[in-house]
Amino acid sequence: MAATSLICRECASTYPLEAQFVCTKCFGPLEVAYAPHPSAGDRDAIRRRIQAGPRSIWRYADFLPLEAGSPVGAGDFSSDGGLPAGGTPLVKADRLARRLGLREVWVKNDAANPTHSFKDRVVAVAAARAKELGFSTLACASTGNLAGAVAAAGAALGLPTYVFIPADLEEQKILSTGVYGANIVTVRGNYDDVNRLCTEIAGEREDWAFVNVNMRPYYAEGSKTLAYEIAEQLGWTAPDRIVAPIASGSLFTKIGKGFQEWIDLDLIDGVGGAAPKVPVMSGAQALGCNPVAAAFEAGQDVCRPVKPDTIAKSLAIGNPADGPYAIELARKTGGTITDVTDDEIKDGIRLLAETTGIFTETAGGVTTATLRKLAESGRIDPQERVVLVITGEGLKTLDVVRGTFEVTEIDPRFEQFENDVESRTEVPV
Repeated sequence: MAATSLICRECASTYPLEAQFVCTKCFGPLEVAYAPHPSAGDRDAIRRRIQAGPRSIWRYADFLPLEAGSPVGAGDFSSDGGLPAGGTPLVKADRLARRLGLREVWVKNDAANPTHSFKDRVVAVAAARAKELGFSTLACASTGNLAGAVAAAGAALGLPTYVFIPADLEEQKILSTGVYGANIVTVRGNYDDVNRLCTEIAGEREDWAFVNVNMRPYYAEGSKTLAYEIAEQLGWTAPDRIVAPIASGSLFTKIGKGFQEWIDLDLIDGVGGAAPKVPVMSGAQALGCNPVAAAFEAGQDVCRPVKPDTIAKSLAIGNPADGPYAIELARKTGGTITDVTDDEIKDGIRLLAETTGIFTETAGGVTTATLRKLAESGRIDPQERVVLVITGEGLKTLDVVRGTFEVTEIDPRFEQFENDVESRTEVPV
C-alpha cells in the first residue's frame, strides 16, 4: 500500500509527495493517497506480516506514507534512533462500565507512549518522512503534548528542535519539553495565533520540518495506527463505538480512516455474522472550546471559530482545520459530537482514575465525561462495546485536580487512625 501522491480532500487535485499541506487550486487540505496493498485479497498474508512486525506503530509500516525499502518503511525505525511509539494497552474497564450502566467498555491508554501522549505516533511518522525529505530541523506549533513529543523525537534523532506554544501553557508541559533540550518559544496568544506564526515561519525556513504545518499530511497518518491497534487487540474486530477527543479534528477523522482501510482489505471480521463497519464515532470537546460540537448540534457543516476558555488546553483549538470532516464522520457513522463543562472534565478525570487506575490529563477528562453524558442520557445502547480513547497523562495537568479530594492528617496513634480514617472509608463500587 505504497503512498503515491498527495491529494486534495476538496477538489481531488494531486501533488508529489513533498512538504506541502494545502491545495494551490482551491486551498483545500492535502492528504496521502495510496496504491492498493500488494497482498490485497490475501488477508492472512497481510495479518501475518503485521504480526511479525515490532511492538510499535512500525508493524503497520505498509499503511504509512514512507518510502519502500527505507529502514523506517521496513519497520526498523529503532536503528535510526527513533522512539518506539505505539503498542499501548487496551484495558478492559469493567468497573467503569458498571458505573455507567454499560455492558463493555475498553480504555485505549495512549498515555503509555514515550512522552505520555498519542502525539508520539504522529511525530514518529512526520519525523521519519522529514528525514527522508532531507530536513535538518524539527519544529511544531503546540498546545502542549506535541511540543514534548517533537522535543523528544529531535533528541532521539539528533536533530535541533523548535517548539512554539501559547505563553499560558501548563507548567508541567513546559518543563517536560525543556528537559529534552528543545528551543522553546512562548507566544503571547492562543494556539491559533501560534499556528499562524508557525505557518509564516515554515514559508521562510525551507529546511525546517514543521510536523503539523508543512508535514501535516504525513503527520496526520500516524493517528490511523490507533484504529489498527484497537482492531488487532480486539481480535481483528472493531468496537461498536469510539469516544475520542476533538481538537483540530485530525485524530478523530484518521481513526475512522484507519478502520475503513482495514475493512476495505477484509482485515476486520464482523461480530455475530454481521458485516464489519466503521464504529459509531462520538467526538468530545470542552464547552469552553467547542466549535465542532456547536456546529454539529446546530446542524451546520462548517465551524465558527471561537476564543478558547477551558482547562482542557490540549484541546483548545478555536479554529479546527479538520472540524468539518469530523462533523461529516460523526453523522455518517450515526455518532455525536458533545461538549462538557470544566467541572464535568474534573469529574471525568476522577471517575476514570477511581474505576480503572488510569490518571488522565484534561483531554481524557473530556472524553470520559462525554462517555458518561452519553450513557446517562441514553444515547448509547447499553449493550454496545465502547472504546474510550485516552490521549495523555494526568501528571501533565496536575493543577486541575488540586482541591478535588481530601487528605486526613493524624497523630501516630492507632485509635486516631481507627476513629478518623478507617471509620470514614468508603468501599469502592
